[in-house]
Amino acid sequence: MIDKTAIIDNNAKIHSTAKIGPFTVIGPNVEIGENVTIHSHVNISGNTKIGKGNTFYPFASIGNDPQDLKFNGEKTLLEIGDNNRFREYVTVNPGTSSGGGLTKIGNNCLFMISSHIAHDCKVGNNVIIANNVPLGGHVTIENNVVIGGNSAVQQFTRIGEMAMIGGMTGVLHDVIPYGLSTGNRNSLQGLNLIGLRRAKFENKDILGLSEAYKEIFATRNINENITKLNGSFKENPLVKNVIDFITKDKKRSICTPFS
Repeated sequence: MIDKTAIIDNNAKIHSTAKIGPFTVIGPNVEIGENVTIHSHVNISGNTKIGKGNTFYPFASIGNDPQDLKFNGEKTLLEIGDNNRFREYVTVNPGTSSGGGLTKIGNNCLFMISSHIAHDCKVGNNVIIANNVPLGGHVTIENNVVIGGNSAVQQFTRIGEMAMIGGMTGVLHDVIPYGLSTGNRNSLQGLNLIGLRRAKFENKDILGLSEAYKEIFATRNINENITKLNGSFKENPLVKNVIDFITKDKKRSICTPFS
């Protein structure tokens, strides 16, 4: 069902099951999947592909030009997966040519009021981003991450799987998978043990991760500490995930208890 006041370009591809509310504007290069609900006063433009079951609340701005002074109107993309919710005043920008040309969002995410997903960001599945949280350009958010309200994530930052960021945190350093991070300039406060148990990871793996965490962050020299880890830790899938995250990009600063 499409409200008669909606303004939709004739070239837009919209599934017959989509619902589009009053005064919404949809551009020519937009593709909208099945069972998508778009409330009133939403703007969707750019080269934007939206999967099934997504919901967009009033005044969301999706696919408009990135806030990058180098952007010069070149063709770049925004891809949104399935079953996400974009609350009021959420903004999502497409990629830039210098950043790979793609902003990508996975499935089953919740973007609360006034959150912002900048150009070239990669957001995984089951992510919750609370009110007034901006992601800078080129940020990577892995699966099952929670970011508390009024936090801000600096450009190029990585946040690992199942990490939790406390409210009003300035995220300047990459946060390891399963980490808890807070602070005006973020520091590592421990592990998301409750989240791991709720996700039904094996107790032996959780305990192994807790022990490995103490050794990895025993001193400020994280890379040296990793080389000294007991070999049995490296068989633990949770520990392996943390080590792979740290060693994947050694140019990036890692959030530590010493940050």
